[in-house]
Amino acid sequence: QVQLVESGGGLVQPGGSLRLSCAASGNIVSANAMGWYRQAPGKQRELVAVTTSGGSTNYADSVKGRFTISRDNAKNTVYLQMNSLKPEDTAVYYCNANLVSLVGSAYIESGHWGQGTQVTVSS
Repeated sequence: QVQLVESGGGLVQPGGSLRLSCAASGNIVSANAMGWYRQAPGKQRELVAVTTSGGSTNYADSVKGRFTISRDNAKNTVYLQMNSLKPEDTAVYYCNANLVSLVGSAYIESGHWGQGTQVTVSS
């Protein structure tokens, strides 16, 4: 059994900063791609940022230069540092991770989602 637990959301004024964390726990051998998605009211869920186990990163154009994704492989944790926040960044942010587990004698990779954390940018 695997669990992703997010933290760090909240209310912040425009121009402010927040740092999100997502820790994976349970039957985990290794973590491959880990990332953050967001979903605003009435909109589809969209990719915000993703990082591979090797450290490569990719960002949505709307957050480039403002958000930074990082990870601690020893802790199976991914972070999202969000600076210069704008009202249009308001959404529920979800952590996603592709994790490898040992099931019997086989290594199985599967995708997992966190429960989501609300980020509200408003004055």
